Amino acid sequence: MAAAFAHDDFPEGLAVKVELLPLVFPLHMITGALALLMLPLVIALRRWPRWHRRVGRIAALDVLVAGVTAFPVAWVAPVTLWSAAGFTAQAATWLALLALGIHNIRHGRVAAHRACMVLMVATTSGAVFFRIFLALWAMFGTARRFERFYAADAWVAWLLPLVATALLLRGTARTHSG
Repeated sequence: MAAAFAHDDFPEGLAVKVELLPLVFPLHMITGALALLMLPLVIALRRWPRWHRRVGRIAALDVLVAGVTAFPVAWVAPVTLWSAAGFTAQAATWLALLALGIHNIRHGRVAAHRACMVLMVATTSGAVFFRIFLALWAMFGTARRFERFYAADAWVAWLLPLVATALLLRGTARTHSG
């Protein structure tokens, strides 16, 4: 976690964000990383409701902070307007799914809650896919079209897992209902 505040070796694009958002950017990095760890744990704890609820509440607060801080991080010194829009759409989707999941469980709709939370995890995985695609670009791409690639990556990295998960959930729902 301390690495989020030790930014001497950050790439220039991230160093600019740290300089302009010295508290918000590290906070986003820490809470985003925690979300990647906590959300699968919450799902794994579903068989133990007491722990599932406790860890789920902490994870929800973490996602709230990571999601809210994603907006300024996306728009401060963006690589392109399209990349900023992609990260903003991801954050908005993430927060909407969190709100829907909380709403559904408070109204006793367990299946809908579960679906929202699984979709939220899929959206979260976009952070991992984004970096994998960046690494692939670094190995096989060229600097010439990097801005276009980066903008596409900001959308594709989270939309692909979200759509794939939604289709899987839809197929599972059909199998169980028919």
